[in-house]
Amino acid sequence: MKVYITRNIPEVGIKMLKDAGLDITVWDEKRHQPEDELIKVLQQYDAVLVSGPVKVDRHFLESCQHLKIVSLMSVGYDNVDIEAARTLGIAVGNTPGVLSGATADTAFLLMLAASRKAFHMHKEIIRGNWHFWDPTANLGLELGNRTLGIVGLGKIGFELAKRCRGAYNMKIIYHNRGTNPEAEKELGAVRVPFDELLQQSDVVSVHTALTPETKGLFNKDAFSKMKPSSIFINTARGGVHNEEDLIAALESGTIWGAGLDVTNPEPMAADNPLLNMPNVAVLPHIGSATVDTRNAMAGIAAKNVILALRGLPLQHAVVQNKHLA
Repeated sequence: MKVYITRNIPEVGIKMLKDAGLDITVWDEKRHQPEDELIKVLQQYDAVLVSGPVKVDRHFLESCQHLKIVSLMSVGYDNVDIEAARTLGIAVGNTPGVLSGATADTAFLLMLAASRKAFHMHKEIIRGNWHFWDPTANLGLELGNRTLGIVGLGKIGFELAKRCRGAYNMKIIYHNRGTNPEAEKELGAVRVPFDELLQQSDVVSVHTALTPETKGLFNKDAFSKMKPSSIFINTARGGVHNEEDLIAALESGTIWGAGLDVTNPEPMAADNPLLNMPNVAVLPHIGSATVDTRNAMAGIAAKNVILALRGLPLQHAVVQNKHLA
């Protein structure tokens, strides 16, 4: 059985696949493989392990109906046409749970960096602008006893809330379709309507999936309801915020700052205005980029491939294996 991997992945995943007796090929060129090229290559394979921004749409899936599984090395699956995969009987696996702590750390880092203009001040040193000390210049915001509003309080949001509660005694409010009893019990989190969250929060952090309902959720209207002293954090998907509206909100002082690990589009252009705003911190989508987390993700993605090719249920399934033994 042959497996194609769309990016270099940690050795732990490669070893698992080889130890299972699978024939693997890794795309190791430093360029994105075009869809038509990838589809052509996959005709010779039984499974694909997807790492990176591969668009697995209906055309892709219909052209690769022979695949037993599309195994994602990610939690998110907004790049996959799930209904098409289900209709065609192609299993889809993902890697939830293992990256919650690392991504929450990234959100916490961005919150701190934006609140103290850290990225901007670092660049000022490099520019040679560390000279006269002005006690009224480059002032940031303190986070102690402020209100954190989380949109999408799942595992990642819960980990961020724990950090903010423990470090800064922040009040936790959240907006979900359902309730989160664990967060309410352990952290005193309070579920509120979306508009109320925007109005009350000093920091708004997004941890929701990208869906038709959440696409562009943070737009001009949403930013207009936030405090002028508020900070917007997005470590989920860039499509959840409207980037032009975010830039306008920051330039006009509608909100105070922002921290982004995801942008729209990705990669972000080097001349994007957000990169030169003092109150903004931007990272290149590194939420899960730790040795421990990426090893765990590679292991789950590989395990899903092995299980699918053996006709067994996936460890983590978005679309469960239809070729059960």
